[in-house]
Amino acid sequence: MSSGVTVHQDCLTVFQQLKLGKKFKYIIFNLNKAKTEIIKEKESNRTNLPEDQCRWAVYDLEFEKEDGGKRNKITFFSWTPDGAKVKDKMVAASSRDALRRALVGIALDIQGTDDSEVAYETVLDKAKRGN
Repeated sequence: MSSGVTVHQDCLTVFQQLKLGKKFKYIIFNLNKAKTEIIKEKESNRTNLPEDQCRWAVYDLEFEKEDGGKRNKITFFSWTPDGAKVKDKMVAASSRDALRRALVGIALDIQGTDDSEVAYETVLDKAKRGN
């Protein structure tokens, strides 16, 4: 089910900067106040997802494989914490695909409702297994 929410062009521009420029590690996306468009909230080298609000994020995960080779996987997060309002969770879930489809080059998808599901070790394990 689609919510009819669109993706602002800035989201695509900043995603390309993360993929190609490597100037920062994270991008956090949110809905605008009218809940009609997905916008870039911020980009940085670290992130804190809110405990009671839904967000989407992209992370440039760097890690070493067992053979010693370095790898990067662009990781997409859907963050719908247990503490978020039910209506916000529904809008986030129905709007997710619009953003996810617009960001070409995602290697890993993570859906999280609590910190353990988006913890570095959890994401790293999934990346190493190739999921």
